[in-house]
Amino acid sequence: MHRMSDQPARWTQATVYPDMWADPDDDPRNKEAVSPDGELATLQDFLTGYRMTLRMKCEGLDAEQLARRSVPPSTMSLLGLVRHLAEVERDWRNWITDGDPLPKLYGRRDADFDEAVAEQAMVDAAYSDLEREQAATDAALAEHPDMGERVGKDNTSIRELMVHRIEEYARHCGHADLLRECVDGRVGQ
Repeated sequence: MHRMSDQPARWTQATVYPDMWADPDDDPRNKEAVSPDGELATLQDFLTGYRMTLRMKCEGLDAEQLARRSVPPSTMSLLGLVRHLAEVERDWRNWITDGDPLPKLYGRRDADFDEAVAEQAMVDAAYSDLEREQAATDAALAEHPDMGERVGKDNTSIRELMVHRIEEYARHCGHADLLRECVDGRVGQ
């Protein structure tokens, strides 16, 4: 007997590998190039891949779908993740400096998730914020090419900061995977 469900059917755009998000030939993260040389280039390559994965998980959704909350009482949504990562990129610059911290991008703590509402203007602003903050953090870190250099009030190594950035994006890409499946059933790598 077939049971009715309010859950979306699972699907993928991949045709060759139905358990993948996209066919390898169509996946913009797949490169035919040789893997990067050196620690910094490798870490930057992984970060770029996770950033791209987050965007892919949000592709093709409207403002309502992006702002849809996962499971109550959680305030997590794909839009909230985009806003959160913009906020986190800004905060990482605070790790680099000895000066006063930059103010929170969205005001109070957790506003990145709590105030993520289904408005196209908010979606557009969130992507703009994320791009701007990523570029600013990338530029700030480019001034410190020595992975062992220690910076900021907490004497954090550039290596630790880079690894933490990758970890943050990787964890939230996992969240994005589950959130996207809840929105429209799309699954994959």
